[in-house]
Order: sequence, then C-alpha cells, then structure tokens
Amino acid sequence: METSSFEVGGMSCGGCVDKLTKALESIDGVKNLDIKVGKAVISHEGVARVTLSRAIGSVGFTVPDFDWRDGAVWKQSANNTKWCLLGCSIGEFATLAYYQYAGWPMEVAIGTTFFWFLAALPIINGLITSVVLETYLLMRTQMDLGIAFKTAMGMSFIGMIAMEAAMEATDWALTGTMGMNWWVIPPMLIAGFLTPWPYNYWRLKKYGKACH
Repeated sequence: METSSFEVGGMSCGGCVDKLTKALESIDGVKNLDIKVGKAVISHEGVARVTLSRAIGSVGFTVPDFDWRDGAVWKQSANNTKWCLLGCSIGEFATLAYYQYAGWPMEVAIGTTFFWFLAALPIINGLITSVVLETYLLMRTQMDLGIAFKTAMGMSFIGMIAMEAAMEATDWALTGTMGMNWWVIPPMLIAGFLTPWPYNYWRLKKYGKACH
C-alpha cells in the first residue's frame, strides 16, 4: 500500500472537504483518507497517483505543479534518506573494512575483472543490508514478514545505488583506494546522504513514494 500527499487548491470550507472525500472514496483501491482544507493524504493500493490527481481536478479543485519549495517534503525525504543511509552503510562499511584489514592490493587489481567485482561488492552488500533493515523496521509496525519484505524491495534502488556509488567515489577520491580508513567515514556519509536526497524529494513530491 502506498501513501500520496497532495496540496489541493480551491478548497475553502468543510463542504469542500466532504466533496473531495466523496470523490476519492468512489475510486477502487483507495483505502484511507485524511482530507483537510488545502491538503489530501491518501492511502491507496493499485491506483496510480495521476488517477488520484485527476479525480481531485474532476470536482473542481487543483493540484499545483511540481516545485522544490515544500519544506515538509524535504523533511520527510531527509528522514527516508537517513534510514536508507543507515541500512546501506552497514553492508558497505563492513565490506570496505574487510578489504582494509585483509590487506587486499586494490591498486594492483585496477582494470581487471576482479577489480570490478571488488568495486561492486560493497554496493551489493549495502543494498542487502538496507532491505534487511527496512524489512525489520516494517515488521515492528505489525506488518507480516512477506508484506514487509515486498515493501522493502519496492524501495528506490536508484537512490540507494546512487548513495552507495557516492560513498565509494568519495572514499576513492580521498584515499586513492577502497578501504575503511576511519577518518574518511564522515565525508562518505555526507556524500551518501546529499547525493540521493533531491531524488528522494522528487519521488516523494511527484509520486508520493517513500520508505517511511
């Protein structure tokens, strides 16, 4: 189930709330509504966001065009990014720490198939730990394992891959290798957070899709 949030123009009273509520309740797949003057939060399943937007317009209200100035969405997308960063960091940092302490000569492997495997492994492990963490957090909200895992797998892999790649690139740029030098962790985390944050904002603002 997804949750979409809309800023709704043209609403001025309780009658507008009732009118919009009836229009949205008539759509198959709408599960729950929180309608206030100027705002609609819709929980839905199997219904595209554009369908909901059109339904709002069909009863005389408007949905503003996309913009980058919604402070509430920036805050929520930052929270989403924070949890994704935590999950991704567990797998990536553990893999890089192993590289560091195993003493693997990463520079020697440059240009070989083995090097690209080593470069990809932290990203793969980061994705795995992020999905595991997300599944656990969703299960704590009384969601069963199957649904929690399916929801976790539906997270934005584009954002997570960008996050992982940014952290690895920062590590390589500052150290010249892939390993776990402790002093490089803060800039890696900063790069990992800032890189996907605008994308997560766009995804949440435009499509109402978020992890949390």
